[in-house]
Amino acid sequence: MSIGNSPEDDRTFPADDRDSIGRALQQTRIAAGLTVEEVSASTRVRIPIVHAIEEDDFSRCGGDVYARGHIRTLARAVGLDPAPLIEQYDAEHGGRPAPTPAAPLFEAERIRPEPRRPNWTAAMVAAIVAVVGFVGFTMFDGNDAPKGSAVADGPAPAPEKASSAAKPKPVKPAPKPSESAIAAVPQDKVTVKMTATDGKSWISAKAADGKLLFDGLLLNGESKTFQDDERIDLVLGNAGAIELYVNGKKVADKFESGQVERLTYTKGDPEAG
Repeated sequence: MSIGNSPEDDRTFPADDRDSIGRALQQTRIAAGLTVEEVSASTRVRIPIVHAIEEDDFSRCGGDVYARGHIRTLARAVGLDPAPLIEQYDAEHGGRPAPTPAAPLFEAERIRPEPRRPNWTAAMVAAIVAVVGFVGFTMFDGNDAPKGSAVADGPAPAPEKASSAAKPKPVKPAPKPSESAIAAVPQDKVTVKMTATDGKSWISAKAADGKLLFDGLLLNGESKTFQDDERIDLVLGNAGAIELYVNGKKVADKFESGQVERLTYTKGDPEAG
């Protein structure tokens, strides 16, 4: 029988013994008495994605921006502060990506030598000299006339007036099309047009009867238009990347990048539900 410390006393434990992000969300949801289906219904995050996040699998989120948005949404739904979870996610996944500095687009234009302009001053001086010489030769050529007599019997011809070129009329700029002209829509329906103008975004659109109109990824530069007789419900995974036109009018709401938004629109002036 040996006396001393047992092998278990020599084990080392990690300094950071906090729960993983998925386990923290799962335990808080269970403690709040909520099911995965209830959390999915309240956040519009699909059930498979909720299960994957609770298992610390963020590959189904579609990228870091969407993963942060889903974590923030699920944490608020179960009553958990999302800030520590976002910090933990950034620490485990390499931190937030640093913004890329804008390249000097016009650097080549600045170093390009300017083209040589025609020397209009020298051309004008040469033309004036030629005119003066011709007039002097005409007025003072007295080979066929006696001294003191006029060069010509008739009156001196009046100088020809330079014909003035007709000035072109300024072209009036075409009037800018109004928002109503850009997105003319029928007044008896709800029409929503979405365009990804600042990156990609996962979007979901449903009609008033619950019919799923679209559920997928909207890439940068792509547009989708939806119509319904009564109402359209939207979920934007990256709301800051989306430009919205509702019933022919641009929605002026300012959404942040990575922010998840749930919106509802009906006929008339657009109002977020």
